[in-house]
Amino acid sequence: MQPRSIDFYFDYISPFAHFAWRNITSLAKRYDCQIHAHPVVFGKLLDKWGQLGPAEITPKRKRLYQYCLRYAALNGFAYNPPKFHPFNPLAALRMSLKEVSGDEQHQVIDAIFEEGWCRGKDLGDLPTLLTFLEERAIDGDYLSRQIAQPSVKQLLVDETNMAINRGVFGVPCMIVDDLLFWGNDQMEHIELLLSGKDPLNQSKLDVLERPRAIDRKTINKLD
Repeated sequence: MQPRSIDFYFDYISPFAHFAWRNITSLAKRYDCQIHAHPVVFGKLLDKWGQLGPAEITPKRKRLYQYCLRYAALNGFAYNPPKFHPFNPLAALRMSLKEVSGDEQHQVIDAIFEEGWCRGKDLGDLPTLLTFLEERAIDGDYLSRQIAQPSVKQLLVDETNMAINRGVFGVPCMIVDDLLFWGNDQMEHIELLLSGKDPLNQSKLDVLERPRAIDRKTINKLD
């Protein structure tokens, strides 16, 4: 019998993806689950579903900073976000593909999240990425050569498209037993599922969809 698996969709541009990665790895160990990590381009998800990112809405961005500082303090780790935000995450995402980093994938992800979101490193700068990866005995030169390959660039496009096809609309997203969980605040719900105590009634869920009575554009035109 194969162990259960958790599909983890992330982009380094999100602090919530960092928080979720810290939590999902320990949760997976407790329930003997395999984590399949999928780097995706958050901006492409936003474009697909017609959304703005939290950092693109000024008052929301300020509240996000407050939340992150409190969350890190309450959970006992340093919060020092990347030198620039937003930044170009493509190099970091490409080297985090399983096809590129292989058995070291989780170590690469650990390093990039920690160095970016705990130590303020510039995650959009390739030399910076390579320096701290090599400090952890990860072959940065090899990763650098790989991410320049057109085939690897296409792999990231494919990962993002496959995520969209599975209904992924933001990061972090976790899929367990074909159920999608969005956000770091879903860990308790994931654990309920893994422990066999999920109170979700699937038959009720199927009938919760309601027909739309009005659209936002129509509301905006009303007196």
